[in-house]
Amino acid sequence: MIDRTPLVTTATLTVRYFAGARAAAGRSEETTPAGRSLDDITAELAKRHGARLEAVLRVASFLVDGVVCHDRHTPLPAGATIDVLPPFAGG
Repeated sequence: MIDRTPLVTTATLTVRYFAGARAAAGRSEETTPAGRSLDDITAELAKRHGARLEAVLRVASFLVDGVVCHDRHTPLPAGATIDVLPPFAGG
C-alpha cells in the first residue's frame, strides 16, 4: 500500500553566528522559518536566546546570502543564509 499523505515541509532559512554572536547564542548556526523580515527574525532570536544575544543583535551587521542587508522589513526567502556579524575590534 502506498502512503499518499502529502508531505508537509516548512520553508526555512539558516542563521549563522560569528564571534561574539556565536558566544551569545551558544551555537554556530540554527534554522528558522522563512518568509519573515530580518527585524522579525532578530526579535524571535533575541526572545529565544536572551538578553546577551539581544544586545549583540542591536549592533550587529547582517549579510543575506553574502550581501549586506539594508532592508530589514522585506520578507526573506526560503533557503537564504543570514550571517550575524558583531562589531569586530581592531582596524
